[in-house]
Amino acid sequence: MPVDYQLLKTLPKTDLHCHLDGSLRPSTVADFLRDDGRSVPSDLEQQLKVSSSTTSLPDYLKSFELPCSLLQSSERLERTAYELVEDCSKENICHLEVRFAPFLHCEGGLQINQVIDSVLCGLQSAGTEFSISTGLILTGLRHVPPSQSMLLAEKVAEYWGRGVVALDLAGAERGNPPKNHLEAFYFVRNHNINLTVHAGEDFGPKSIHQAIHYCGAHRIGHGVRLLEDENLLEYINDHRIPLEICLTSNLQTGAVTSLEEHPLPEYFQRGLRVSLNTDNRTVSDTTITDEFFLATTNYQLNLEDVKRLIINGFKSAFLSYREKSRLLHKVVKQLDSISEEN
Repeated sequence: MPVDYQLLKTLPKTDLHCHLDGSLRPSTVADFLRDDGRSVPSDLEQQLKVSSSTTSLPDYLKSFELPCSLLQSSERLERTAYELVEDCSKENICHLEVRFAPFLHCEGGLQINQVIDSVLCGLQSAGTEFSISTGLILTGLRHVPPSQSMLLAEKVAEYWGRGVVALDLAGAERGNPPKNHLEAFYFVRNHNINLTVHAGEDFGPKSIHQAIHYCGAHRIGHGVRLLEDENLLEYINDHRIPLEICLTSNLQTGAVTSLEEHPLPEYFQRGLRVSLNTDNRTVSDTTITDEFFLATTNYQLNLEDVKRLIINGFKSAFLSYREKSRLLHKVVKQLDSISEEN
């Protein structure tokens, strides 16, 4: 059965890989610029989106410079987090996991705890208002000294159970292996806390191998290059390690040269636990509904396929078993009801 855009928008969904500073409303950025006494460029919306000429991850990451420079106060961080949840509520995202690098928001004088508290306040107040469960993932950066990653790992442990659900590692992969940050990963694992790592996006399957076997990652961000290592692929499939797939941004960063080349349909056909995610709603100019529409139109997925992808997202969420079971039961009932109507 064909699946149209409006139906996809109404289905219950997750977004497990969504960067806060890549998902600001352009109107909010304009407000921040005015508050700072700066002019608002006529092409601001285009400036916040990745350029059509961008073909690499390092170039893609340049799009974060303006948003990060503006997100240097508690009020702005809280507002941005709140608005992100509100925007997600409009397309029936039931569980949202937001990630960001707290140290990037300490340049204006905030302490790291103030940064984390502000984002959590925005997520949780909006989550309550719009009936969305949320989790915050603290992101370390590959190119920074491992000592900073260790400080971040300690913050993950400090805020565990208070809204923070995992540690992440992001940034350009080439020349910045995740094993450089082993102490931070070990600390988080030793506290029984979740890990996800950006890997296999702009470097080969060795990056994914390190993320899993050295760092102990429970989920992999992107994992596009996994297809190049059959044994590793089978290991990930056998151990049900989820892959956070972001179709639009994978195309923009040059991880794939076309959607036809993307490994998602093969991963899906082989039974890997893949979920669809936005990565950056504003920078990539996408929504979770857009990502599902891309998948259905490019890979000829029907409603049952879409339901499998949706359930994969909920199964992959960093929630307690009890919370996940409750949410899954509710979502499956909704999906079955929609199937009967269609």
